[in-house]
Amino acid sequence: MPGSKSHGSTRAILYALLANLGIAVAKSVAAAVTRSGAMLAEAIHSFADCANQGLLFLGMARAKRPASAEHPLGYGKALFFWSFIVALMLFSMGGMFSIYEGVHKLTHMPGTGTGHGLERPWIAIAVLTVGLVLEGLSLAGALRESRESRRGKKLWAWFRSSRRSELIVVVGEDLAALLGLSFALAAVCLSAVTGNPLYDALGTIAIGVLLILVAVAVGVEVKSLLIGESAGEEFEGELRGFLAGLREVAEVLNLITYQLGPDIMVAVKARMTETASVAALIEAINRCEREMKARFPEVRWSFFEPDCRD
Repeated sequence: MPGSKSHGSTRAILYALLANLGIAVAKSVAAAVTRSGAMLAEAIHSFADCANQGLLFLGMARAKRPASAEHPLGYGKALFFWSFIVALMLFSMGGMFSIYEGVHKLTHMPGTGTGHGLERPWIAIAVLTVGLVLEGLSLAGALRESRESRRGKKLWAWFRSSRRSELIVVVGEDLAALLGLSFALAAVCLSAVTGNPLYDALGTIAIGVLLILVAVAVGVEVKSLLIGESAGEEFEGELRGFLAGLREVAEVLNLITYQLGPDIMVAVKARMTETASVAALIEAINRCEREMKARFPEVRWSFFEPDCRD
């Protein structure tokens, strides 16, 4: 049901927001104490993720606005727009800053007259370990909320085919966060063991590259939704089979679906069973639309055209 999907998305975003907010504060303190570039990059990443979750909440709220004369099909695609902005922020604020910080560290290494090595790295290690646990819980929550839409699909297949942009963003962010934390933990541990801050700088750059790759992957998927996609082959197959089974429909000639955020528009061309009058034909079409929307509540708009050929 649309309501349950909305609540599931809200919970997934809330899990991510709470986890990122706590981790961001802890990382910032640890970055200031240890002077770790990788830790600073991770702190910026977490604060950017907090802002991203706020934008997703904004997108969900804007998508619920009622249709108007200027926007007769509603504002559902506002969710796609804000999801795309989140991908851009992940690319710029997260990825580009991390690469800049890593390069800055490389050019200000100890022994060059500027810069500092790691101080009290155990603090960073402790914070990163806790962060891994919290991000893992956040990702588990996001995957649990996406279980209904995945329907047993592998994660990558679901990522490529899903129309739930908010869940795509949250899952992508959580995966990036887990991998980024792993990179940062490895970099800090290597720098602490060897006494060489080079590993910290390289880890910071690796985190930036990772964030850019995830941002590009998320951005490409959301861009396709923003331009306009159908509701998907699986949904269209179920809908076509349902319509073909109605007694009022002799044959489904053509079917077009259009994803508008959480809502779907459907255009149907069908050969109807014979009726005694035009009024009876109109009532048959109205019954088809009522039954279709009852069976598929995500269908908000429908256009039903009776015809004898496609």
